[in-house]
Amino acid sequence: MSDTPVTTLFDGLKGLLTKVEGDYVKAQEGNQAAGTRVRSVMQEVRKAAKTVRDEMLALREKARAEKPAKASKPKA
Repeated sequence: MSDTPVTTLFDGLKGLLTKVEGDYVKAQEGNQAAGTRVRSVMQEVRKAAKTVRDEMLALREKARAEKPAKASKPKA
């Protein structure tokens, strides 16, 4: 996979989830402070996911703009 801005953003998103995994386990065991950290990171995940989504939509629109328009067929 090439190192595009979207790839970098997606890798960051995966990194956030990896970062919070240990705290998630602790929160499941009842550690309230870990639960707070998980919720905090989940807000970051939400923002990062929105950024990835926006970039993917921008790529789609760019591809559509570069694609030549189809000629319409004459009606019979």
